[in-house]
Amino acid sequence: MPEIELSTGTIAYRDSGGTGPVTVLLHGFMMDASLWDAVRGDLSADHRCIVPTLPLGAHRHVMRADADLSLPGIARLVAEFLERLDLRDVTLVGNDTGGALVQLLMADDAARVGRAVLISCDAFDNFPPGLTGKTLVLAGKLSPRLFSLFMRQMKLRTMRRLPLAFGWLTRRGDAATAAWIEPVTTQPEISRDTVRMLRAAAADTAVLQRAAERLPRFRRPALVVWASEDRVMPPEHGSRLAELLPHAILREIEDSYTLVPLDQPTQLAHAIREFIQPLSRHHPGDTTTA
Repeated sequence: MPEIELSTGTIAYRDSGGTGPVTVLLHGFMMDASLWDAVRGDLSADHRCIVPTLPLGAHRHVMRADADLSLPGIARLVAEFLERLDLRDVTLVGNDTGGALVQLLMADDAARVGRAVLISCDAFDNFPPGLTGKTLVLAGKLSPRLFSLFMRQMKLRTMRRLPLAFGWLTRRGDAATAAWIEPVTTQPEISRDTVRMLRAAAADTAVLQRAAERLPRFRRPALVVWASEDRVMPPEHGSRLAELLPHAILREIEDSYTLVPLDQPTQLAHAIREFIQPLSRHHPGDTTTA
C-alpha cells in the first residue's frame, strides 16, 4: 500500500490507478480500507478508486502526539489528503462514520468534491451511532492499556457478533471485522490514538447537528444509499438527508445492515456507478443533471 505523510502523521491508502472518474471511499470507527475491497474491485474497472485508512482505530501508523483526532480534525485530514494527491472533481463516498466525515466536508463546501455519496451513516443526533458507537465511547474512558484489553474480547466471534460490537453492523462481514481488531490490541500507540479519538467524539456529540444546518448549501449532486434493515443508522435519517440536499437521489438496499460494502457490494457498486457515470460526462461545475 502506498503511504503519504500528512500534518498529523502517515496515512496508508489503496489506489487502483487508471484514468476514470476519481472516487475516494471513507470508512468508519474501528475499520480500515478493507471495508471497500469488494466495491473497489468492481468500480476500478472504469473508475480510479482511492481508499485511505484513517486514524479511526484500525490504522497501522501512529499519529503525532498533537494530532487533532476529533471528527472535524479527521475531516480536515481528508481534505489535506485530497489536496496533497491533487485530486479534483472527486466523488467522495462514506459509510458509517465515514459518511459523517463526508457531511462535514460537504458542509464546508470542499472545493475538490464534485459529488457525494452517503451510505447508511451517522447523521443528526445519532453520533456516536447506535449501541456500538455508545459502547466504544464508554470504553474510551478507559486508559489505553485497559481499552486494548477490552477490545481483545472482540477476537472471539461470539463477542464480535453481539449488538454492542459488530453484530448489528454487518450480516456477512465477520472476517473483515476480525482483522480490524488487530492494531488496537497489538500496538499500544494505536490504542492511545483510539482512546484520544473516542474521547474527542464524546466531547462534541452535536457536531453533525451543526453540520446538517449547512448541508443545504451543498449544491452539487449527491446520492444517499440506506440499508432498509439498518439497526444502527435510522432509515428515516436517509430520507432527511436526501430532503436537505438540493440535488440528492435516495436509494434503498435490501438484505443489508449498516456496512453495505460488506453485505451487498455488487448492488452498492452498481448504484455508485449509475450515479457517477452520467454526471462525469458533464463539466465538473455543472449540477444541472441532478
